[in-house]
Amino acid sequence: MPESVLRCTKTKTSNLFMYHPPIYEIHLKNDMKGDKMSGEIIFSLRKLALLGALTQPIKLSSGHFAEAIKSSVQTAARRLQELEREGLVHRRIIADGQWVMLTTKGIEQLKKECYEYQELFFATTNVELEIAGRLITGLGEGKYYTTLEGYRKQFEAKLGFIPFPGTLNLSLDSQSVAARKKLDVRKGIKIEGFESDKRTFGGGKCFPCKMVNKEAEGIKSAVVIPDRTHYPDDVLEIISPVYLRGELRLKDGDEVRTRVMI
Repeated sequence: MPESVLRCTKTKTSNLFMYHPPIYEIHLKNDMKGDKMSGEIIFSLRKLALLGALTQPIKLSSGHFAEAIKSSVQTAARRLQELEREGLVHRRIIADGQWVMLTTKGIEQLKKECYEYQELFFATTNVELEIAGRLITGLGEGKYYTTLEGYRKQFEAKLGFIPFPGTLNLSLDSQSVAARKKLDVRKGIKIEGFESDKRTFGGGKCFPCKMVNKEAEGIKSAVVIPDRTHYPDDVLEIISPVYLRGELRLKDGDEVRTRVMI
């Protein structure tokens, strides 16, 4: 995740839950970085994808794009410039137009929209999402943050267990990264941020999960999705009331599968 635009003194960050910036910081970050996309931007991005720019460059004139988004040529030209500026498309200007293709960021933005529509229209209860990855050693800070009173009380009240200090960390394969991103638009179990000793600790959400391992029968566990984290999208954190590495006899590099209730 990008760093906050404004600095805050006496702030502690962690790999589990990190400092949650005031709302004015979030708005400023979104305005500058384009993390919060306007309806016009999303609409234009979707139209480009439908024109074929999702998987390969397409030759496009401002006039052609204006017809697609039902606007003036001037507005269409500005919109393409804005999409490029936000890092959502690649553009190469030529004499009679331009070559345009969606970037990875642009594709991910459309996927997010898709997941949100799925949540609105096709969400069902008690859905299990299987996620797989290889066990890795984390940054080592989870042991401290999972034992903070502000989190511990919420875990006990909302998940039904006090977690063993630390998290089980999985490095996800590409298919599971896509599955993991579906959790971003699911409600989950909210974990509130809090203040302690003049420090602000961010919130997040949890999803109960079941470890796919015969030794894990009856063991509660949950996936943790922090609001802000140092980890990339291909790392998944799991908490449990027991030491999962020892209980399931796991070591780094072992494949671990879990079914997440969403």
